[in-house]
Amino acid sequence: MAADGAAPARHLTPTGLRAASGGTVFEVFEYEMYRIARILLQGTSVTLEAGMLHYWLGNIQMQVQGPSLGGMAKSLLTKEKIVRPVYTGSGEIYLEPTFGEMEILELTGNDVWILDKGSYLASDISVQLGVYTNPVFTSIFGGEGMFQTQVSGAGKVLYWAPGPLQRIELRGQTLTVDGSFAVARTGSLDFRVEKATKGLFRSMMSGEGLVNVFRGYGTVMLAPVPNRYMTLLGEFGGLHRAIRSIKTS
Repeated sequence: MAADGAAPARHLTPTGLRAASGGTVFEVFEYEMYRIARILLQGTSVTLEAGMLHYWLGNIQMQVQGPSLGGMAKSLLTKEKIVRPVYTGSGEIYLEPTFGEMEILELTGNDVWILDKGSYLASDISVQLGVYTNPVFTSIFGGEGMFQTQVSGAGKVLYWAPGPLQRIELRGQTLTVDGSFAVARTGSLDFRVEKATKGLFRSMMSGEGLVNVFRGYGTVMLAPVPNRYMTLLGEFGGLHRAIRSIKTS
């Protein structure tokens, strides 16, 4: 048995991703082909995305606060999860395994980050969760959607990415991305969808069309290449859908 009374995780291989502060520890392990996150609580609380719990061990209570009418209306409009349960106590919480990557973002108190839709997994109770609204044109053509999760305050945030991340620091420069693989960005940046070249016809002729553009001072976390498991999942998923469409036609 481990020192804290937990069962030994013999099959979990640490990825080296670990962050501890405020009585909680966030860490990511490898298990077979999967990534799995463990959150250690020591009389503290964390917020999880709805449906992300795999199992827990220890004296932990889950609290779910019923949404207000305004919250329900906002959830229907933004398609964000209406309830994010809070877990309080001492013990270990394991999140649903994934073929993708898991990363930890540490907020210092003055940070505001915008996460790609579906990327948020968990955070310290001290982290404030909100909704960021993109401009209409950007939301339609940028691939990020109109609404994204906004995190701010101080504490740790665990989020998902389809592949290894590349950190881009902008110091008044412009980052142009042909695709929707920007997983996270600081709220200080201006994010727009623009034509690749002057004139829509020239943009279409270039083969690029519309691109995502980030400007200003801040940070963008890119996942330019999905990892091997997400790549295989996409390939076989497409093949499976093609076979099903042949059978049903």
